[in-house]
Amino acid sequence: MNSSNKQSSDIDQRIAMVTGDPKRAIRVLSVPMIISMLLIMSYNLADSIWVAGLGPNAIAALGFTAPIFMLVTGLGNGLGAGATSLIARCIGAVNKQKADNAAMHAIILAIVVSVILTIVLWISLPFILQAVGAGSTIGLALEYGEVVFGGLIFLIFSSVASGILRAEGDVNRPMYAVAVTTILNVILDPIFIYYFGWGIAGAAWATILSSSISCAIMIYWMIIKRDTYVKFSRKGFKADWNVTGNILTVGLPASAESFVMSILGVFLNLILVVTGGTEAVAVYTAGWRVVMMVMILPIGIGTATITVAGAAFGARKYDNLKTALTYSTKLGLTISIVVGLLLYIFSGFIAAVFTYSPQTANLAPEIAAFIQVMFLFFIPIQMGISASSVFQGMGKGLTSLVLTVLRELAFIAVFAYLFAFIFNFGTHGVWWGLVVGNAIGCILAYAWVNMYLKRLKRYL
Repeated sequence: MNSSNKQSSDIDQRIAMVTGDPKRAIRVLSVPMIISMLLIMSYNLADSIWVAGLGPNAIAALGFTAPIFMLVTGLGNGLGAGATSLIARCIGAVNKQKADNAAMHAIILAIVVSVILTIVLWISLPFILQAVGAGSTIGLALEYGEVVFGGLIFLIFSSVASGILRAEGDVNRPMYAVAVTTILNVILDPIFIYYFGWGIAGAAWATILSSSISCAIMIYWMIIKRDTYVKFSRKGFKADWNVTGNILTVGLPASAESFVMSILGVFLNLILVVTGGTEAVAVYTAGWRVVMMVMILPIGIGTATITVAGAAFGARKYDNLKTALTYSTKLGLTISIVVGLLLYIFSGFIAAVFTYSPQTANLAPEIAAFIQVMFLFFIPIQMGISASSVFQGMGKGLTSLVLTVLRELAFIAVFAYLFAFIFNFGTHGVWWGLVVGNAIGCILAYAWVNMYLKRLKRYL
């Protein structure tokens, strides 16, 4: 078999997998997705671990920039989800020309949005950090943020390119690209931070340089090697506001979900500053990094579900939508409970990773306690993520956004405030607000999507 025939066969197999058995597709797609996201989080975690040696203020500075970073990466992930949803629906409907055009629109959107957002953040970053309570850590936060947000085009572009590849069932190659960048980041972090003496800015430079490598690799696959299902060419591109609108219908609400979570992060940081000072923010920042590592498992399954749900919806196979929802929820629930228990048992050892320096050693017991409470946070999370993923796959991004707003602001934020101040739980009230609010929001989302799918089948 020559190279051209082999490429064609590989593409056909990926498309058949995406449009076939939902259970198998979710398993096949989610494993590389989880590995990729674990690698991405690991180099973010590496930043926290190496920065911890600079003291509590440096960790807190990362905490104050984290909501903004979440917003930026969320925008990239949102546009990537929009591209995945539309291209998967085109594949399900057997419309390759529209899939190609959608991919081109997604790349152009990524570039335009990156340029605009970079300019906005360069101008407004000091005011944003001051507004979120960075206080005495604002200098360190600016050192980190100005570098990271100056290179956000790499963060956004790589997310969109990965979304395009995921839509056609190609999740292995983005994983390889991320693996290379993660290894590079882990190597560069201590060199830039300590050997070159760049401090917290060194962690940011390592992140951006690593992300640029990922972009270069995926550009080679999609535009130079051209061995993907979707093709990129000037002739195949037709500017169409409807295509742009279809991407943004999922992309903007998905991005807004990250914005909502960023708002929640700012709100929780403010409560923590009032109830426990910068040390409480440092504990939450370190502990939440661990939580996000575990969250990669249900999020990876949910991201795979977007592709499967999109293809099923495009082909009008509504039974496959229900199967994708049920299976992804059960799979994620099982995995989250097992991993959550392991974290609970080994919380002390994990906390020690963030407190190896004399300046941070006193934070270890609180970080361990936070990790143990978060075990209850993991149990219902897949219900909410799977529900949002199915809605995004169907192109119902606004519904997914509404569910996120309810969970993050109407439930988590309210309960965190009540437990921290009204019930006088203080810093620990924020932790329990996360647990209770998240559970209510996820159960509501799962009930909502089930009712929607029942109505959908009724009108077949």
